[in-house]
Amino acid sequence: MTSEPTSAHGWRSHATLVLLLLVYMMSFIDRQIMGILMEPIKREFQVSDTAMGLLSGLTFALFYSALAVPFSRYADRANRRNMVAWCCAAWSAMTALCGLAGSYWTLALARVGVAVGEAGGTAPSLSMVADHYPPARRGRAMGVYWLAPQLGILFGLTLGGWIAHHHGWRAAFIWMGLPGVALALLLRYAGVEPQRGRWESVDAKGAPTEPLGTLLRDLWASKAFVRIMMAGFLMGFAGYGIGIWTPAFLVRSHGMSLQGAGAVMGLLGGFMAALGGLASGWLCDLLSRRDPRWRVGVPALGCLLTLPTGLAFYMMPAGDAWLIGGFEVPRAIGFYMLFGVTAVWWTAPVYTVLAELIAPHRRTTAMAIFNLGMTMLGAGFGPLLVGMVSDWLAPSLGNEALRWALATSTVGCYFLGMLAFLSALGAYGRERPTGE
Repeated sequence: MTSEPTSAHGWRSHATLVLLLLVYMMSFIDRQIMGILMEPIKREFQVSDTAMGLLSGLTFALFYSALAVPFSRYADRANRRNMVAWCCAAWSAMTALCGLAGSYWTLALARVGVAVGEAGGTAPSLSMVADHYPPARRGRAMGVYWLAPQLGILFGLTLGGWIAHHHGWRAAFIWMGLPGVALALLLRYAGVEPQRGRWESVDAKGAPTEPLGTLLRDLWASKAFVRIMMAGFLMGFAGYGIGIWTPAFLVRSHGMSLQGAGAVMGLLGGFMAALGGLASGWLCDLLSRRDPRWRVGVPALGCLLTLPTGLAFYMMPAGDAWLIGGFEVPRAIGFYMLFGVTAVWWTAPVYTVLAELIAPHRRTTAMAIFNLGMTMLGAGFGPLLVGMVSDWLAPSLGNEALRWALATSTVGCYFLGMLAFLSALGAYGRERPTGE
């Protein structure tokens, strides 16, 4: 009796997974570094919270969303490793150029360049991970890949906050952009492009690339895909709003320094979220052996557990603080750490489900469509609407306006996301392929 294969290329699959993780980590740093630099950029360019929400959210999302699907259509027919590598080099260079911006509008143009490069990164990477690992191990592999945002928070916000504190926000952009170019070259020449559809049927491997309209019609007909995509919208809306605005909330409502806020979100929040990401992938694979619907149930459970801790974090008043590493850390951060563990439980299981539901020859494009909706509504409108609500409440609540804007959006999105995941359970059970 032969043992179940762990990957398509042995240690080379694991090495490629680590490279893809690091590339996505740089993507997340380049995308989210705006959160820790929000306050100094706003002061220098003398703009409103709404303008900063537009810069960090909708400006990025419009161009990312417009190009993600065309890039992924190409990746469904081409070498995905090469595409991800060159896109990584492009977005990293544009991040460095953000540090040279002389005005709000030139910074916006540089952020557009970051968005264009990142449009070709995530979906092809996820497709590669699915082809490197068999279905029974994809949850754990996806869990490793989705450590990238948490590591991006840990290194990006911590190091970015330190650089901004000592050398200014421009230096932070420049130094955060340069490592991505080196990683792009490493992936291009050391990573492995797996066989497309390695673990699926012969028919799935040989299927031609169909017109985009056919794919869109089939995705719309899938109740499981549509409901999980609705949940993804909500998770993206909450997640991008949290990532962009929480450092500013810690500065305004709890009196932390920019460096301290970056350290708290990076070291404490990033570590706990990484722990949660690994836990969700492990739970996904473990519980799905009993009932495959747990691949959707784990995200729903994560949303439920996130509600009380998220509300407690944003609504706990300023007061006594712990002294950790030379920084005064608000006691509310205790709830933030618990919040960080479960808030990311949706990522690895959701992409495991998508890889299962979607045939290999259309997987990259379908994941790009999923990411398009999540990014357009999440990254595009999450930070923007949080900023608008904060501006609207500012005349009556002052610095506490951002606290209420974040609390309302976070609790609302996770509650509705839980309902969306629960509504997808039955559809996923009916639509998932058999024979696992």
